[in-house]
Amino acid sequence: MAGGIVTHELRLLANVGAAIALLVVLVSGFRLHAFLALLLAALFLGLLSGMPAAPLLAALQQGVGDVLGFVAPVLALGAMLGRLLTASGGADRIAHTLVDRFGPRRVHWAMLCAALLTGIPLFFEIGFVLLVPLMFVIAARAGVAPMKVAIALLAGLSVLHGLVPPHPGPTIAVLAYGADMGKTLLYGLVVALPTAVLAGPLFGSLISRVVPGRLANDVAGPALVDAVQAPGVGMAVATILLPVLLMLLRSAADASCAGDAPLRLAADWLGNPVVALLLTLLLALYTLGARCGLDRRRLLTLLDESLRPIAAIVLIIGAGGGFKQLLIATGVGDVVGRIAAQHGTSPLVLAWSIAGVIRIVTGSATVAVITGSGLIAPLLPLYPGVSRELLVLATGAGSLMLSHVNDAGFWLVKEYFRLGLGETLRTWTLMETLIALIALPLILALSLLV
Repeated sequence: MAGGIVTHELRLLANVGAAIALLVVLVSGFRLHAFLALLLAALFLGLLSGMPAAPLLAALQQGVGDVLGFVAPVLALGAMLGRLLTASGGADRIAHTLVDRFGPRRVHWAMLCAALLTGIPLFFEIGFVLLVPLMFVIAARAGVAPMKVAIALLAGLSVLHGLVPPHPGPTIAVLAYGADMGKTLLYGLVVALPTAVLAGPLFGSLISRVVPGRLANDVAGPALVDAVQAPGVGMAVATILLPVLLMLLRSAADASCAGDAPLRLAADWLGNPVVALLLTLLLALYTLGARCGLDRRRLLTLLDESLRPIAAIVLIIGAGGGFKQLLIATGVGDVVGRIAAQHGTSPLVLAWSIAGVIRIVTGSATVAVITGSGLIAPLLPLYPGVSRELLVLATGAGSLMLSHVNDAGFWLVKEYFRLGLGETLRTWTLMETLIALIALPLILALSLLV
């Protein structure tokens, strides 16, 4: 009997190993779009595990629907808010103000602050394209090595991308683990700030002596729309931080008020991620839109444009939700949980490790978070004391590990900064790995307090 159980567990593990191997081959070998690769891997796992067609397709549909029902509106509202911030000139105004305040000798610290502030509502690629031209101008005016400023910028954007909602990875993991969005945001910022400092300005000051980088005078910044009066820094910062404050208010009310208290009910509603972002977007239509001279027609165009870049991300996340549901339906998660429990493995370390391995072999942080959270979520009953919010951070931190030639972000950095392959490995790849390695002990330390 015991031998049969062991054989069954080994077969399930072999099945998921084969499914992940197929995913890796399709994404890295055949360069198939991650959306198609995840769907094929999910179907392959179900069929290999002997699931009948009807339950298999039902599980796939449930996984896609459960994820997109929450993630899609969050990503869409975040993308709209980010587009208004860039089009109004708010992000540019924040960055220039910080540089003026910090002075030429500390421009890399100013760049980090600009990345952390503007990067909250902006996806990594959007924040990158927005701030890189400014980074080159700042480096030239200050007379410092471009890489010194670039690493600070990249670290700020990357840390937020991996650890802080409403970015795709953390948002997916929040849903998978049933974590509280406000607490995740708060803990994410607690971990993100020291991680960004160490992997950003401090590492950048060292590596820029080895790889100084090159100035690129022909990189053009994003043009502002016609007839725009950029918002003040205070107005721009207050607008983009509003959803953060509303979600933190919800967590505070949940911790201090009775379940039926009117204050808690109101805070729960206002702090719901979708409601918080929707209210912020409505405010931004005035503070970053009409107040800046954008008419209704131009605003509608900007909102429409903002959704196009996230279409692929939403599809990938939906397919990933289906893959995650197949991992649960086939019982693989239970097997991994029993093995981890027998060896006394910390669920935080396990989530970080699984996400790190998937990131290394697929090159996709999103795929790493989807797969990692799909394997770890069924284990939660085995670890009743673990913080689900810290599990989100551990999974996100692991998903940043060792970006290399199979990652689109690697080539984005290489081409924009005109680096050689070896230079990109010594700068971008090492910085991403430092973020993953620095964040994990901070998360483990935080687990002793929460």
